[in-house]
Amino acid sequence: MVFSRLGFSVVLALFFVLFDNLTFATKVASVYTPSWENAPFLASLAIILACVIVIVLLLLTNRYTFKPIAILLLLLSSFTNYFMQTYRVIIDDTMIQNTLETNVSESFDLITLPLLAYVFFLGILPALAVYYAPIRYGSFKKELLDTLKGIFFSLVIGVVMLFSFSQYYTSFFRENKPLRMYTNPTFYLFSTGKYVYDTFLKRKNIFQPLGRDAKQVKGADEGRKLTIMVVGEAARANRFSLNGYERQTNPLLAKENIINLSNVSSCGTSTAISVPCMFSHLERRNYSDALAKNTENVIDIIHRAGVSVLWRDNNSDSKGVAVRVPYEDFRSPKNNTLCDDECRDVGMLVGLQEYINAQKGDILIVLHQMGNHGPAYYKRYPKEFEHFTPTCKTNQVEQCTPEEIGNAYDNAIVYTDYFLSKTIAFLKDNEAIFETALVYMADHGESLGERGLYLHGIPYFMAPSEQTHVGALMWFGKGLETRTEIQALRRNATQAYSHDNLFHTLLGIMRIETTVYDKKKDLLHKGNP
Repeated sequence: MVFSRLGFSVVLALFFVLFDNLTFATKVASVYTPSWENAPFLASLAIILACVIVIVLLLLTNRYTFKPIAILLLLLSSFTNYFMQTYRVIIDDTMIQNTLETNVSESFDLITLPLLAYVFFLGILPALAVYYAPIRYGSFKKELLDTLKGIFFSLVIGVVMLFSFSQYYTSFFRENKPLRMYTNPTFYLFSTGKYVYDTFLKRKNIFQPLGRDAKQVKGADEGRKLTIMVVGEAARANRFSLNGYERQTNPLLAKENIINLSNVSSCGTSTAISVPCMFSHLERRNYSDALAKNTENVIDIIHRAGVSVLWRDNNSDSKGVAVRVPYEDFRSPKNNTLCDDECRDVGMLVGLQEYINAQKGDILIVLHQMGNHGPAYYKRYPKEFEHFTPTCKTNQVEQCTPEEIGNAYDNAIVYTDYFLSKTIAFLKDNEAIFETALVYMADHGESLGERGLYLHGIPYFMAPSEQTHVGALMWFGKGLETRTEIQALRRNATQAYSHDNLFHTLLGIMRIETTVYDKKKDLLHKGNP
């Protein structure tokens, strides 16, 4: 049987609807319970989605590009189908960015046999069928007329469906907007377009310096400052025993005189957004990735004011934060001497004393953890930290029980507890020379199967608290812990804070004065007398 481009576009659209939209169908069924009464509307929804896909295919292709684009969409949709079905993620522009900025080793953690099966049966085999399918192309005029005809009839069918079931579509579009985010391949194509436009096509902002007036102003009784900022990874607050979790996941930190910040909200639900936002003055409500990357951040300001700044990274990278300050990659044995199955966060402390000894003046060090990066939580800690068993020993978390997933995740939190305690011990060793401080904030939280969600990255407006309520704490060395503002923070530690406070808090700790510093947003002064 020989197909026209229009006819084969209809076949492909039906394939996408029937086989690559399982998550969309599941989400719709959770809102509109399948029944004889709802059946016509549900069928109309499938028809409208097929019509939209037909329009997209006709607009994106011509006789020369039809097969290559169709094959690419089939392969991509098999991947997105798996991740949406398995982890209930949404492929929005933030997820596209996060995917492109993920390093190779992290990507390997996501490769599983079910993923390969999805790609083979829903990607490769259909792609081969497209490759060998006999398709008849007409003249330019006929192809143009077919395209217009296909778009016209698709629009007519869609409009008829909308008006026929208007009582359903009123609630669908007004009250259930997130459902459209699960359509495949239409939403990831929209998200890709948005990402490309925002990143490459949107009029670029001129790079903006910030805090040019910054200067360090310290009291006569203040000595040299050594502050370590630890950026945690995927550490949700309710798995910290410091926050009342029934398991002892923070046994070492409980022995330290820390200030536990139990009510901190993240700026985003992914590393690609949260990390640059944490160090930006823009705050969550104003945050734009393009604007943040074209504006200096708090690290730049502190460095300009004369403070020695070093960023050490055991995660993917600094997401653009540390491009103008000294940066060291600790993801490989070349720099990190504590590597087994993977390089450990504690390895970022190795050789740090030599760096400190070589500096003059005050020092700010940022340590970016691998932390609880999923889904292979069992890889995130050495074997001796496997306190809670049985654990999920695979990156296919959907195949593990909630107990096994939780055990592996909690073991990684215990290792973070150990890493932070070692960092505090390191700071204590420097108290004779420096006024020392530790700030720890996780970039975002993590879903562990609650409500069928795994990992992170859900759009913020619909993200569960497991992905936005993050672990955070501060510690101050001798000579600082008795100061009025620190005692006031200790009393106010349960108040609601967020990543928005970090920019001003770091400036305050390092005693940097600048017009962009807002004392009211500094954790050490916010709400204090």
